[in-house]
Amino acid sequence: MTKKKSSLLRSLANVSGMTLISRVFGFARDTLMAVYFGAGAATDAFNVAYKLPNLLRRVFAEGAFSQAFVPVLAEYKKTKSHQETKDFVAAILGLMALVLIIITILGMIFASGVIWLTAGGFTHDPVKFALTVEMLRITFPYILFISLASLIGGVLNTWGLFSIPSFTPTILNFSFIIFIVLFSHLFNPSVLTLAYATFFGGLFQLLFQLPFLKKIDMLVRPKLDWHNPAVWRVIRLMGPAIFAVSIAQISMVINTIYASFLPSGSISWMYYADRLMEFPTGVLGVALGTILLPSLSKHAGHASREDFSKILDWGIRLCLLLALPATVGLGLLAKQLTMTLFMHGKFTLHDATMTSYALIAYSIGLMGLILVKVLAPGFYANQDIKTPVKIAIFVLCCTQVMNLAFIGPLKHAGLSLSIGLSACLNAVCLCYMLIKKGLYQPQGGWGNFLGRMACAVVIMALSIELALYALPLDFAGNSLMRVVSLLIIIVIAALAYFGALLLLGFRLRDFSHKGNI
Repeated sequence: MTKKKSSLLRSLANVSGMTLISRVFGFARDTLMAVYFGAGAATDAFNVAYKLPNLLRRVFAEGAFSQAFVPVLAEYKKTKSHQETKDFVAAILGLMALVLIIITILGMIFASGVIWLTAGGFTHDPVKFALTVEMLRITFPYILFISLASLIGGVLNTWGLFSIPSFTPTILNFSFIIFIVLFSHLFNPSVLTLAYATFFGGLFQLLFQLPFLKKIDMLVRPKLDWHNPAVWRVIRLMGPAIFAVSIAQISMVINTIYASFLPSGSISWMYYADRLMEFPTGVLGVALGTILLPSLSKHAGHASREDFSKILDWGIRLCLLLALPATVGLGLLAKQLTMTLFMHGKFTLHDATMTSYALIAYSIGLMGLILVKVLAPGFYANQDIKTPVKIAIFVLCCTQVMNLAFIGPLKHAGLSLSIGLSACLNAVCLCYMLIKKGLYQPQGGWGNFLGRMACAVVIMALSIELALYALPLDFAGNSLMRVVSLLIIIVIAALAYFGALLLLGFRLRDFSHKGNI
């Protein structure tokens, strides 16, 4: 057990490190987007055009597909020959490619109808509507490229090569940076460069992973094999999984519809706030979910129930330990972060202020968003997707009630708040059902753990307030000094939090080996 936990911590460090690199370049990309294009009708159009294929990617690739595919692949790798496993991957690749090509063609043909359904408010502005349709046709093939890249990433993760799929998103950020800086002047309107950056970024992500697939002798030619029983197992599992993931994405589409009727810039303000939220959710939540699903799949079943529960407990504790300070930090520094990172060029003070409101609302649900990434694999590893489906339906209904309650007084921030609170509700329900089904048994010492962690967070929050008082950011002055001042405040907060943890008795070995956490 000690060896397993140690390897999980090393894997988490590798995946988080690669994801951190991607997020850093992602901030560079978003800063350039803010400088070159600001937050208005044109960026609203791109964000809708980018969100739709990205949404389908989450449904078919990173969401439903990985939840159904990875546990079956892990089982095949453990119980079948290497050639049988290759045949299974080839059959899945062929089926997925066929479905995605059909979806991509249909999406490009009926792009105007898709925009009419998902961003109806744009119809009042014919220029904005036409621009969104044009960009959607350019970006739609992204779903084909990135979904196949996600399939390959699932194979690499099953073989323990976590760092390669985790680094791959960095290529998309490189694509955006290069296209914005070098090619934006070639397009009319210039915002079209973002659509082409999406297309080529997705293609290069797919090509990048192929040599690593060949290295483990899993580079196969796609084929259609309707007689492979494992393929039908994945399809049967994907049915409820697609429904489960689609519910969450349907909620996002509904939010986009609401936002399309709000003032221009609302969708972009939510986008930039969401990008800041993706930093901790990616570095921690996605990273934990990535390494936990293959590991939990190996221990699924009654024979390894104790090890399964201990690994899940380890993930939840580590998640809380790192996500709670991120939640508090984002909330307290929302205005400083948005103004420092994005308030340049065409991105105005008003844009930064509106984005900070959305970020504060989002941050309330950060803990839930990250915990869901950790708790959901507990069901998927046991090939139980019906339970998350039922929870997702309940959460979707609650989200829409909150949307109607919050959008009036809070506008775009109300939509962000409903997403955050729904994520917290989702996490609570998932945890309750894991315990009820006997899949997760909390280990001892939780009261002591939560008490010490809460003290450390309070100390960190006080240090942020004192640092802001002693080192106020001059938003009218030099932008480099703002960056330096913000970094100093963040370093002070991190030192206060981890220093407090150290004084309260937390040690790294508690999360590397079996011990009293």
